Amino acid sequence: MNLEAYHTLLKTPVPGGFLYTKPGARGSQDPAYTLLAEVLEPHGQSALDLNPGIGLVTHALRQQGLRVQAIETSRASLRCLEASFGSSVRVTRGLPWATEPDSADLVALVLPAHRGTRFVELALLGAARALRTGGRLWIAGSKDKGFAHYFKLAQAWVGYGLLVRREGAWRVAVLEKEKPAPSLPEVWQSFDWAFMGKTLSFSYLPGVFSGGHLDPGSAMLLRELPQDLGHVLDIGGGYGALSRPLLGRAQGLTLLEDDWISVLCAQKNLGEAATVLHSDVDEALTEDQTFTTIITNPPFHVGGLVVLETAIAFIEAAHARLERGGKFYLVANRFLPYEPLLEARFATVRTLAVNTHKVLVAYK
Repeated sequence: MNLEAYHTLLKTPVPGGFLYTKPGARGSQDPAYTLLAEVLEPHGQSALDLNPGIGLVTHALRQQGLRVQAIETSRASLRCLEASFGSSVRVTRGLPWATEPDSADLVALVLPAHRGTRFVELALLGAARALRTGGRLWIAGSKDKGFAHYFKLAQAWVGYGLLVRREGAWRVAVLEKEKPAPSLPEVWQSFDWAFMGKTLSFSYLPGVFSGGHLDPGSAMLLRELPQDLGHVLDIGGGYGALSRPLLGRAQGLTLLEDDWISVLCAQKNLGEAATVLHSDVDEALTEDQTFTTIITNPPFHVGGLVVLETAIAFIEAAHARLERGGKFYLVANRFLPYEPLLEARFATVRTLAVNTHKVLVAYK
């Protein structure tokens, strides 16, 4: 897949209309979205979709005549939502727990279990706080990914609930708000990591990759980087795990990240020493921007599903954005087959280190 194909929005038929989809955007292959869109019933006038992905549930709410706000963190998914709904839906980049209190008659939430228990709990709290008294909360998820726990928690925070659909492992429930929601707790956390004689402090929010510790792959890649880096691009940089240790070594540093929550963390960790952009791969860069060194620890999941198309787009973007003579460093789980993809695009590819992960360098 080339970059043009990755960035192309695809018009996809859905019941009662169409939605735009694209590689890297959540929700088109997840049964929870399809099931919730089929089952939910209208209530009141205003609805909030707290994990919309490409917008299957948002579309169903619009079809039912409700006024809808969709709050999304992924830039890839936001691009689809904006193209699909235009001004007919209030599409918002934001945090699922930072909702306006008592603002919605109905809240829909496909449980984002792939982001961890704390993230889902905060999303449920955001839903409970957003609902008006008498409002309805619809949730969908898998029994194999904690649905029973989250349903019980929602009942404690919202009120009476009813399981309305079982289909294989998938569940849908509806609850009615009968009580005031709890207050929002402090969500920011931090940890320290020692590197090259320095102790670095990282701030992070729930749901980010490797929150609370530096993942082994990133640590491995950092040990293989040379001292002289020039202008650096960090693709899919998360909360800044790779970029923060490079401050002072790079002539300039730009971090790209699809997840808005991770962007907020990276901005806090890097401050004004780097440029941090909310970006669907390289979408936020200007056409002519190139870099001396590009680094990445690419994702191979989209919404919890193993999908390599985003990682492939990272490689394509690195080739397009690397200066001639520049170096592209990639770390990945040992079993992932990136070598043939790199060899097809770059003049030379070498393996620098291997254990449970591997560090590869490609020269342009």
